[in-house]
Amino acid sequence: MTLSVLKKILPQARISLRYGNNWQLLVAVILSAQCTDKKVNEITAKLFRKYRSLDDYVRADRQEFERDIHSAGFYRAKTKNILAAAKLVKEKFGGKLPKTMPEMLTIPGVARKTANVVLGNAYGVVLGIAVDTHVRRLAKKYGLTTHDDPVKIERDLMALYPKKEWFKLTYRLIDYGRKYCPARPHDHAKCPITLALKKKGLLPK
Repeated sequence: MTLSVLKKILPQARISLRYGNNWQLLVAVILSAQCTDKKVNEITAKLFRKYRSLDDYVRADRQEFERDIHSAGFYRAKTKNILAAAKLVKEKFGGKLPKTMPEMLTIPGVARKTANVVLGNAYGVVLGIAVDTHVRRLAKKYGLTTHDDPVKIERDLMALYPKKEWFKLTYRLIDYGRKYCPARPHDHAKCPITLALKKKGLLPK
């Protein structure tokens, strides 16, 4: 995939989730699983006003919280993970999200994708590439990986691109998938990356 094209058409790619602090970032990312960022932002606009501190989540009533995030989908599992994460972050990490991948992965609801997003945006710690549905789909479409497992896809992408590009690459791929090459049926021949690859002779014209 032509990185120069991505950088040209999406120079300011960034996370689209809205949050006010690191804990809210984690909550938003957990909610975003199988849910659009637009919907998550609608939910968190109310959620973050109601639950203002980590302690509010620690004390939250499970059933009430489920109602608060119901429209995010998978609300029972997300409620379980978010409330358990709040308790663990308070008790194990003194109320602050950790700055290492191994520690992040001990938090309920956190796998490498979530950890990469949080570490990169909260602390500027870049340890990998967050692989969401857009990244997975485009990586396979353009032959960047043959795998389905997100961890293996991440490993393949990390081997292809320099570390200094990893953080923004995530959001460039996500934005590219949304704006130029969505999962729904469309004319792939007109996608900017496809056109660039054809121009370089890497795809048949």
